Amino acid sequence: MRWIGDQIVSRNVVERRFEAIVSSRQIPGILWTPSEVQPETPLVLLGHGAWNHKRGDYVLSMARRLVRHHGFAAVSIDGPIHGDRRDEPAENETALFKEFNQSWKRVELVEEMIEDWGAALRAAGTLAEVGHGPLAYWGLSMGTIYGLPLVAAERRIQTAVLGLMGTFGPTGERLGKDAAAIECPVLFLMQWDDELIPRNRCLDLFDQIGSRKKELHARPGRHAEISPEEFLYSERFLAKNLLP
Repeated sequence: MRWIGDQIVSRNVVERRFEAIVSSRQIPGILWTPSEVQPETPLVLLGHGAWNHKRGDYVLSMARRLVRHHGFAAVSIDGPIHGDRRDEPAENETALFKEFNQSWKRVELVEEMIEDWGAALRAAGTLAEVGHGPLAYWGLSMGTIYGLPLVAAERRIQTAVLGLMGTFGPTGERLGKDAAAIECPVLFLMQWDDELIPRNRCLDLFDQIGSRKKELHARPGRHAEISPEEFLYSERFLAKNLLP
């Protein structure tokens, strides 16, 4: 693992880029921490969607809010064909989404992403105060495709925000099985008029989540039209379940 470039400090948020390596794969990531980190600071893993990358607008906004409002740390990594994992940028969002749909068929990427998130946790843990406190996960759409199995596998994760996905697509069956193994509190977000994921498949995935403490939030709108209120609520949900 190596840190890349200089730290960026913005209004008490320290941003560090890193690159971890696992099974010969290079995993580009970003770690955000408070300028004054406390012992055993909670860490939130942020997964991005299929059109995005580790420093996309809503990922960056969520990371900074978690740091500034709650004193948490946050970390995000690029997905399998996203951000700095690419040799060159995609022509446009449509081309990137087509590439994602092809990569989704490689079901082995689920296990690879679990390993990659493990590498990101080890990278964060090289800072004495980070990576040893409570863990949480936040990720929608592709962030759920690769994040829900992580939540099921990583028992240190104490709470999660998932959604915009269902028992659908190449990994739909896997998602249902992994959902049943989740025991931590879960907030699940869905868009009632989602044009990409069938409504009944979203409801089915929520139903299969094994946690006794789970919430479903559904609002009108298309797949990418998550309201600002839901981002704020998910921030509070994570804080409520991470803080004593």
